[in-house]
Amino acid sequence: MEQALLLNSTYEPLRIIHWQRAITLLWQEKVEVLEVYDRRIRGVSASVPLPAVLRLLKLVRIEAGRRGVKFSRANIFIRDHYQCQYCGKRFRTEDLTFDHVVPIARGGRKNWDNIVTACWRCNNRKSGRTPPEALMRLIKVPVKPAWKPALAMTIGLSHTPAVWKDYLYWNVELDHDE
Repeated sequence: MEQALLLNSTYEPLRIIHWQRAITLLWQEKVEVLEVYDRRIRGVSASVPLPAVLRLLKLVRIEAGRRGVKFSRANIFIRDHYQCQYCGKRFRTEDLTFDHVVPIARGGRKNWDNIVTACWRCNNRKSGRTPPEALMRLIKVPVKPAWKPALAMTIGLSHTPAVWKDYLYWNVELDHDE
């Protein structure tokens, strides 16, 4: 495992970071290590256990506006449950794309309310038209999700390290295999 779970000073999960960033934060004395993996990182003059869970020593305040879900391809797929919003079939990530409901050429924007998950076949069929023009119907109207940060961070992790589980919320589904 090459990632570490970073917690706020209040033990609230903030993000998953690469092990190199974890070591940097440790050497800068900005974090304390709560859990480690059974592996060591060796340098020329030092050897340290690979951090698995870190807690910031100072509180990081998260602005209300930043608590929202990051607008990304992966989060669009998660919001739509890896399901084409035109034909309703579920697909693997590599068999999906996203579609602008109102094409950009027609004034459509790149935001949560105008982008949906689509399979390649339906996306090509719709092309540069609106769904009514293409005689297609959306399964559901796209909206910005209101997930909690911990939920957004952990969804899609099919193999959550055991050492993290005590620090993640219990009401979050950790293993999401489909």
